[in-house]
Amino acid sequence: MRFTILLAASLVGCTVFAQVNYPVTKKVTISDNYFGNTIADPYRWLEDDNSEETKSWVQQQNTVTSAYFTSIPFHDKVKARLAVLWNYPKYGSPRKEGGYYYFSKNDGLQNQSILYRQTGLNAAPEVFLDPNQFSTDGTVALSGTTFSKNAKYLAYQIARSGSDWQEAVIMDLSTKRLIDDTIRWIKFSGITWKGDEGFYYSRYPMPDATTKLSKQNQFHKVYYHRIGTLQAQDVLVYEDNEHPLRNVGADLTDNGRFLIISTTEGTSGNELWVKDLTKDQEGYTHLVNGFKTDPDVVDSYGNYLLLKTNQDAPNFKVVLVDPTQPMSGNWKTIIAEQPEVLQSVGTGGGYLFCSYLKNASTRVLQYTLEGKLVREIQLPGIGTASGFGGKPTEKSFFYTFTSYTYPPTIFNYDVETGVSTLFRKTETAFNSDNYETKQVFFTSKDGTRVPMFITGKKGFKLNGTNPVLVYGYGGFNIPQTPGFSISNAFWLEQGGLYVVVNLRGGSEYGESWHKAGMLNNKQNVFDDFIGAAEFLIQNKYTQKGLIAIRGGSNGGLLVGACMTQRPDLFKVALPAVGVMDMLRYHLFTIGWAWAVEYGRSDKADQYPFLVKYSPLHNLIDGINYPATLITTADHDDRVVPAHSFKFAARLQEAHRGVNPVLIRIETKAGHGAGKPTSKQIEEAADIWSFTMHNLGLSFK
Repeated sequence: MRFTILLAASLVGCTVFAQVNYPVTKKVTISDNYFGNTIADPYRWLEDDNSEETKSWVQQQNTVTSAYFTSIPFHDKVKARLAVLWNYPKYGSPRKEGGYYYFSKNDGLQNQSILYRQTGLNAAPEVFLDPNQFSTDGTVALSGTTFSKNAKYLAYQIARSGSDWQEAVIMDLSTKRLIDDTIRWIKFSGITWKGDEGFYYSRYPMPDATTKLSKQNQFHKVYYHRIGTLQAQDVLVYEDNEHPLRNVGADLTDNGRFLIISTTEGTSGNELWVKDLTKDQEGYTHLVNGFKTDPDVVDSYGNYLLLKTNQDAPNFKVVLVDPTQPMSGNWKTIIAEQPEVLQSVGTGGGYLFCSYLKNASTRVLQYTLEGKLVREIQLPGIGTASGFGGKPTEKSFFYTFTSYTYPPTIFNYDVETGVSTLFRKTETAFNSDNYETKQVFFTSKDGTRVPMFITGKKGFKLNGTNPVLVYGYGGFNIPQTPGFSISNAFWLEQGGLYVVVNLRGGSEYGESWHKAGMLNNKQNVFDDFIGAAEFLIQNKYTQKGLIAIRGGSNGGLLVGACMTQRPDLFKVALPAVGVMDMLRYHLFTIGWAWAVEYGRSDKADQYPFLVKYSPLHNLIDGINYPATLITTADHDDRVVPAHSFKFAARLQEAHRGVNPVLIRIETKAGHGAGKPTSKQIEEAADIWSFTMHNLGLSFK
């Protein structure tokens, strides 16, 4: 038995109906009791990613989905155009380490970017590290590089098939030979060097090979690795066995004096501990207590620490803290809270660089270490700038600026004169001069004023006929700021409007904006997204039959919730690697850390609002849902693919109508990081073909 629907496809003026047969997904009798409420979970068997039954289900679903893509008459043309657009040099900002400048570059269609080095900015570059040599298919990626204090060694991290699990390899830069043991089982951790002697890193205990992609992550610990030793000899620096569901990280101030330990119980809120390594100190001093604020040590300043904090300052401020007397009553304000939210603080050339958000666009102010304003850095326009920081002795550094129609461009900044000089401009086959971005504001359901960016061809008309893709995230204090995407450039070329909504739950307007979209306020995020679509219709940007919605991870949850709440409003839904089962998400890998954002179903006061919007639990039999393409990957150990598997199975069971509801399951890929170029192009071709086909568009 198979569920069957009829699909309408427009071909040269006529309408042809093609039949799609969904594989029937087995249902089992299993349920949970939540405070007197019985919730069935008939597709729980799909949570076992190792079972042969699940693997067979994945293969059947991919076969159906692949056949559907093949039936789209312009699919190959879409892929060909994407390959042309993608084929341009992509550079990273140079960084000086020792006697070399290092930078990343991708010639265009290389699966992974290559790390180059050169003796001067005008010297000929040489290939230093080529991740394309790590694997034959490009699925092993370089996920981080950290140089020792005097650039004697390099520790570089690699990730396989997109998994969050990483390994670190150490290279002697004078010989380019690999030394020491490979450092394994690193997760959610950078590397912090102590001089040239060794480094700090965080890891979990060695996982079971069969469950490492799904089992709950517990007992994160900090270790110190000394060069010339094996990992088995690494020194345990910090652990907290009484709280297995905490993450912990280590960092050193630039002068190597203060070791900072940061512990978290979730994705927001952390506490800080400090140890002065110049003293014979046992244990750590509590620098900031509890998990109610988000403190971050910027650097040391003499015997003091510069601290970015939102304690009594929702938009953040910078204070000076004496680590021997760390009580907040002793803090001295260096840079006061501003009307705009402070996103980050960098150091370089003896100055502080504060990046603020003004209506979701970057604004950078330069200060002295004592907190005196030097200048506002003049940026090319409304967009996103990053990379403000360098070594204390350097008088210039590089930063990158980008926007929706402005490919990433690298500038060299002189810290004394404040002059930005164009260093490297990105050239693509996309003619960005023909496009424009507008920022508009609309009123959400509860009266809140919400911004969004609308990008399209210059002079696009408000006649209700524009196809629109609406993108959002709305969570975890993460802002959505303007940035260039070559994949989205294809959509713009096809005459589409690309809309990004700055939903509550992000950090666009500080912690109050974040809190307005978390826990029992999460429905505000969905109301904002729905309100954005309604605004676009009311103001003649588009109409219901021309709206596609897209989001990934927490944004996948957003799309899942909105398509179940308002299936009538959207024509196409594209939930990617989404959190779809809000009752069980905390049981897998790092899901427990999201409870501060979402709440947990095992808490009586939080279960009611979770079950009310959980996408999996709000699909209703007999509803005509939007044309839906769910995307996930077999090595996603951030949001395990079981979320998407169960949602797809239930959606195919409940859905009635002509719209296709499919799932695309990538192999040897994860949550998104490190995905090779070839897989990115294939995925983009499938997504845009599906979107255009179901909006009734043809390839231009």
